[in-house]
Amino acid sequence: MNKKIKTEAVDSLFDAILKLENREECYLFFEDLCTVNELLSMSQRYEVATMLRDRKTYLEIAEKTGASTATISRVNRSLNYGSDGYELVFNRLNK
Repeated sequence: MNKKIKTEAVDSLFDAILKLENREECYLFFEDLCTVNELLSMSQRYEVATMLRDRKTYLEIAEKTGASTATISRVNRSLNYGSDGYELVFNRLNK
């Protein structure tokens, strides 16, 4: 875990997110919390991660998502050398 982000404020934010009960509540909270561009960027990175996991090429991913090769590369690095957060979520969604 990255010690730079482990703060009381981040803990409080994650506690708030864990209280959300459904997709509609997520929309309400994240629309207030994030700018449209921040939310779209996060969803784009998640879509890129999903496509990388499905062994799509950078070209296929860039065409479908509009993500830059730098973004795709950064997400790929997280998948391969990160904290396994994506993998945790993928595994739970596949159950």
